Amino acid sequence: MRQVVAVIKPFKLNACLRALTEAGIENVTHSEARGYGRQKDHLKDYQDDRFAVAFLPRIRVEFTVAPDKLQRAIETVMQACRTGRQGDGKIWVLDARTPVMEASRS
Repeated sequence: MRQVVAVIKPFKLNACLRALTEAGIENVTHSEARGYGRQKDHLKDYQDDRFAVAFLPRIRVEFTVAPDKLQRAIETVMQACRTGRQGDGKIWVLDARTPVMEASRS
């Protein structure tokens, strides 16, 4: 299995979740995140050090897929979340091992 982690703009969350559902990808987790990339106008110099003035709001979307569905999953996220502007986000792919514990209903 592969774990896909995508950091996207908040207003793209619904489009991303809808596209993943239509692509047959289930068990998606999302959480709020903050960060910055190449948005240099959000960095300041202070006594020869650069520091972030404000971290931008983002959403972290995570899910696992089989290796044969990985490329389609990546393309789905890219198509749903791309605006063509700086800061659209990032996608990481990690190897996912067997979960240590799975939640079950009693």
